[in-house]
Amino acid sequence: MATPSVTWVKHPGYYIKEEMEERGWSQRDLAFILGVSEQAINPILNGKRGISPEMAKVLGEGFDVPAEFFANLQQAYDLAQARTPDTSVALRRTMQSTYPVREMIKRGWIEQSDATMLQIQLTRFFDVPSFEHAAKKTPEEISPAQSAWLYRVRQLAKSISVPAYSEKALRDAVSKELPSLLYAPDEVRQIPRILTQCGVKFIVVEKLPNAKIDGVCFWLDGVPVIGMSLQHDRIDNFWFVLRHECEHVLNQHGKEKEIMDIDLDIATISISEEERIANDAASNFCAPSDKLDFWLKRKHPYYYERDVLAFSRTVERHPGLVVGQIRRKLNRYDYLTRYLVKIRHFVLPVSMADGWGQTVPVSL
Repeated sequence: MATPSVTWVKHPGYYIKEEMEERGWSQRDLAFILGVSEQAINPILNGKRGISPEMAKVLGEGFDVPAEFFANLQQAYDLAQARTPDTSVALRRTMQSTYPVREMIKRGWIEQSDATMLQIQLTRFFDVPSFEHAAKKTPEEISPAQSAWLYRVRQLAKSISVPAYSEKALRDAVSKELPSLLYAPDEVRQIPRILTQCGVKFIVVEKLPNAKIDGVCFWLDGVPVIGMSLQHDRIDNFWFVLRHECEHVLNQHGKEKEIMDIDLDIATISISEEERIANDAASNFCAPSDKLDFWLKRKHPYYYERDVLAFSRTVERHPGLVVGQIRRKLNRYDYLTRYLVKIRHFVLPVSMADGWGQTVPVSL
């Protein structure tokens, strides 16, 4: 329990008496100078009443010193008498400054409790021996909120089982089975089942506020894990991110260190070779790159909607997938947005999904 501070700071009345003695004033003299009764200043001089801001100004005039002198005496005394804050305040400050603890509690990832128990929960959440180690778990290139999201994916991945991973099965899936699902939006519901059959753990976790993140690829005890946030509820983004992460898995990326993918929706020039490989595979998957590039060159500079729809039928893709690639290639993110249909409601019911009002119970 917090206890009052032990201090040498005395009540302002003590110092007022010293000033009175210095000037040779009696209590009656001071009352006369201030224009108040002796009964009004007696409680202050005896340490039974504090100095109000109005009285500080009156005393300042009476002693011909700044009013702040008496106001500061009262403030110092009040602070000295206040109880010392519980150490849990500093603990909560450190935790909240390091990780989005309040959001993690809100999402049900950890439980609301006292500061000590919160620290214990954080060490278990991040699988480290102490909170100081947990604080070091956030790499410089990602934010604490993104790191918390990553470890939630990891936590959920540990709780599910899949058959042994088969690279051949995954290659067959991305080259044969998945392309057959690209025309109808509701076919995305097949993804969790297909990836599970290939031995890939597929996790969907809603991102935390201000944590831009699309997906992650890492390996857990020899098993590949694909995590997605579905932060952009659009058919083009879903398939691009999914195929991007599948390419990471097929190339065994993320075995040494998880690969976090942030803002894949925006085409960037300066990226790693791993990301370039995954981006190329995802782009070609959503709309065959050679055919799309030829179409863009042939139709330049007018890309009419009817032509986009005709091209989509030719390559057997939903128009939203083609539009998504055109947007990236032309840097025109306002182009035919009505074809970028929502698919999240198809994915969540059939996935290991955490967020959007539901929490997967996992024991810490």
